[in-house]
Amino acid sequence: MPAGIDLTPSSGADRATAAQEGKSPVCRPRQQVDDMKLSVSFEDTREGSGRTSGPVTVGWFLNQQKGSIIYGAPTRVRSVDLNRKHAKSASRCPAVINMESRHFVIPCPFDINVGFVRDDKGKPALRNLSGETSAIRASKLGEKLHLASEAEWRHADVPTLQLALPYVFVADEPVYMTQLAPFMHYTRDPWPGTLFGGRFPINVWPRPLMWAFEWHDATKPLKINRGDPLFYVAFETTPQDRSVALVEAEVTPELTDYLEMISGAVNYVNQTFSLFEAAEERRPETLITPKTRKGSSAE
Repeated sequence: MPAGIDLTPSSGADRATAAQEGKSPVCRPRQQVDDMKLSVSFEDTREGSGRTSGPVTVGWFLNQQKGSIIYGAPTRVRSVDLNRKHAKSASRCPAVINMESRHFVIPCPFDINVGFVRDDKGKPALRNLSGETSAIRASKLGEKLHLASEAEWRHADVPTLQLALPYVFVADEPVYMTQLAPFMHYTRDPWPGTLFGGRFPINVWPRPLMWAFEWHDATKPLKINRGDPLFYVAFETTPQDRSVALVEAEVTPELTDYLEMISGAVNYVNQTFSLFEAAEERRPETLITPKTRKGSSAE
């Protein structure tokens, strides 16, 4: 068959005539095509999905209420307020403003002033360097702040310090959240290590955050005052130019049930990302219900 020729069986009448005469059906050239292009597109036709414009709503809430008054609300990074006098100030740069608008600050809930030690058996331990002047009781500090098992440290002789937090972020459309060190804020007492961050989809896997710190210079204390930036959260949207509207979310029964379904999975499997597809199939259509408070508004 010559290249570019599409042979198609002839009409029904021609095929009947050929059959009566004992001949094979006639094939006639339909058209010669020099170039062929195939285009395939996919469209999400689910009701209410596939948004490509307008702000993306991200909800946040605390999964524990006891003592929750010490945990401040996330706030958007804004350097534009630093200098409004000069039109060419870096704080007015659109690129800077756009980058900052996607980063939100989580404040430290209490004073941290600890040192790393080893006990008489050589086991890693924390020492509260504020002693009797510490604003937080030693027993409560130990409940929140602890060292990870030495066997789980990523680097030998680099302790991993963890702070359990009640912050949970959720979205009703695809959004990835990244936990980052507060690199846009200056501190007089530099941390003697680095924040151990992460990135995951909060529309599928909303979970309480853990602040993790790798103590590279364990001879120096770690000091963070209450209210100082503890870390940032940054959000990636689809498409990327959509803005983020952060709202406090109601903890509805549907949201509670979904969190219960995915909680603790890390204790049973090593790669929780492998569960995303299964979780998405069992996810309710809507998880965010904005909470109404006096004077509240989206960030």
